[in-house]
Amino acid sequence: PKGYYDALLMDIQMPVMDGYEATQNIREWESQQSETRIPIIALTAHALKGEKEKCLAADMDDYLAKPLDERDLHRVMLKWIVPQHDQL
Repeated sequence: PKGYYDALLMDIQMPVMDGYEATQNIREWESQQSETRIPIIALTAHALKGEKEKCLAADMDDYLAKPLDERDLHRVMLKWIVPQHDQL
């Protein structure tokens, strides 16, 4: 469908609106539109203890720390994105 995303990599530190607020806005929109939940993966340089839990509590689905490791990105994408064989 037009406008559909398999997943979003959400940068936590953005100007104007941070990743937490952006995620909240997306979740509210999904609820209002009865849209399918898009997996949101937090992407942050904050690798401190508790940061993953903070992102998950903010209604994100997973967490990746910067600098991004290719294997970790691959693992998380495989976890959340289901291949659509009819689109291959």
